[in-house]
Amino acid sequence: MAENTHVSGYSKYNIEAKKKTKINPLEDLYPVLPNEKYQIIYADPPWDYGGKMQYDKSSIKTINTGFEKNIFISSASFKYPTVKLKDLKKLDINSIADNNCLLFMWTTGPQFANSIELGVAWGFEYKTVAFVWDKQIHNPGRYTLSQTEFCIVLKKGCIPTPRGARNIRQLVSVPRSQHSEKPLEVIEGITKMFPEQKKIELFARNNYFGWDNWGLEIPESKIEIKSLSNKNMDNPILEFDLSVAVSNQ
Repeated sequence: MAENTHVSGYSKYNIEAKKKTKINPLEDLYPVLPNEKYQIIYADPPWDYGGKMQYDKSSIKTINTGFEKNIFISSASFKYPTVKLKDLKKLDINSIADNNCLLFMWTTGPQFANSIELGVAWGFEYKTVAFVWDKQIHNPGRYTLSQTEFCIVLKKGCIPTPRGARNIRQLVSVPRSQHSEKPLEVIEGITKMFPEQKKIELFARNNYFGWDNWGLEIPESKIEIKSLSNKNMDNPILEFDLSVAVSNQ
């Protein structure tokens, strides 16, 4: 029997991928936003990648002959309901933002432009990259291996005062753990920078003391945000550079 040259890793597991994909009807799934005003908003939007999936070498026919072994496939939509950009824009985040408010938003390389567009739709102006997360473990990439994610900061009005720490490192080098789980060092850093402000985490999957939260997967038990003492977060050599940077924003 002649080999079917049209069979590929994608076509072989396309049906399985459709079964795993979680669909998100935004207005039915998410709760109503709180009737509060916040000076600090921290968000990890469930970005939609249009059904794009990641593969490893098991999807290559010359390596996995006849696809005898299961093909590795992964997608954000397998793990949690993703939301298209046009629907994320419908969230009235501006209604919970104080006149002076910062929005710290997680994004990836493919979603970077969309994250700025989303922040503008929510009433904010893009300022800079607040954190770069080196995950120390890479994913396959179309250009270079994907190893980092970014937490950008956008501003409405002025930077909230009073200020806390001004020596928080931009680079956070922490091994990746569960899918989409972000390093605790980032929310700890934000808390140290703005300890007195009213804060909320959007699309939250943790419940921190000192923070309000909004999302689908918030546990009842709260987590204490402890002051970090390691050198990654408290290097005074950065104090001058950061104070200059924020004064120009």
